[in-house]
Order: sequence, then C-alpha cells, then structure tokens
Amino acid sequence: MKKNFFYGCSLALVAISFMACTGQRKQNNDTVLEKDSIEVKMEENNVKKADSTGYIVKVGEMAPDFTVTLTDGETITLSSLRGKVVMLQFTASWCGVCRKEMPFIEKDIWLKHRNNPDFVLIGIDRDEPLDKVLAFAKSTGVTYPLGLDPGADIFAKYALRDSGITRNVLIGADGKISMLTRLYNEKEFTLLVQKIDEMLKK
Repeated sequence: MKKNFFYGCSLALVAISFMACTGQRKQNNDTVLEKDSIEVKMEENNVKKADSTGYIVKVGEMAPDFTVTLTDGETITLSSLRGKVVMLQFTASWCGVCRKEMPFIEKDIWLKHRNNPDFVLIGIDRDEPLDKVLAFAKSTGVTYPLGLDPGADIFAKYALRDSGITRNVLIGADGKISMLTRLYNEKEFTLLVQKIDEMLKK
C-alpha cells in the first residue's frame, strides 16, 4: 500500500515538473516569437538610426534607389545612372538656406559640368506642386533639372522625413554615397566642389 502511495506521489511530481517545464518552454517560445515579430516590424518599417543631422544613410553605403519625375515630365531612376557621378540636392521654395546655396550650385557645379556625360545633377523639391517648383526655379535662376517629391518619399529614403533641408548627396559611379552635406557652409561647399572635380577626372 505504502509502495503504491509513494509510486503515485512520484508520478504526480514528474507530471507537475513536466507541465512546469512545458509552460516555461511555451513562455520562452512566445518571447522569441514576440521578439522576432518586433524585429520583422522594424525591418518592414525600415527603421534606421539617424545621425546628428537627420541622415539615415552613411558615406560608403549604396544610395537608396528611387524614381523621380522632373518638371519637364521626364522620369529618372537613380539605378539607371550607374557609371555616372550623381549629385542630389534636396530643396524647397520655402527654404531660405536653399535659396542662398542654389546659385552657387548653378555657377560652381552645374555650369562647369553640365556638358559632361558622366555627371548628373538633380534638385529634388520637397513636397511641392509643379507650378510652385517651376516658379522656384525661375526665382532662383537655376537651370539644372528639378524633380518632384510628393510626400517627401524620396527624401525619407535618405533622412528622417521631418528633418530639415537643404542637403546634398554625392554618389559615385559605383552607386555608393561619397559625401553628405547639410545646410550651406562655404568650407563644406568648397570641399563638395573639389570632390566632384576629382571624381570626374578619374
């Protein structure tokens, strides 16, 4: 009788231990699944850490691809420009710093290299309609191509959507980012001009 009693108790303890382990395993599995779910969600939302200026891309990385429609109706996909040096200027008509910088981009970069088949410059206007962008180009006197960026979706591939402009992104023939600028700084702008000159000599 005692043997049966102790045997029954032993079986009960084993069963309880098994259930406890199974429950713990399930809890651990749930934790792993929850973690995986969060990581997938972050990946889906393309969550990236920004630097102090708001950029979510870095020098040396491949430039995020996009397709932009220019003010003349032409569409350009960045990846189709591989093999060329590309400069992107993120701008908007309400940006005073952009207005200050754009004549220098026109004079020191665009007019110097516009006939070079290995160079492309595109101003990407942040979330403004065509008529406003055309008026903006006229008022600043720039002749380099300007493209439309409804909702700032192209901008958001390079920097936090709500971060400021003006910004310049210089991309090498290999499609990798070579230089990033923020606001207009004479010394930094001079380095940008020199960098473009050097890249086009290669």
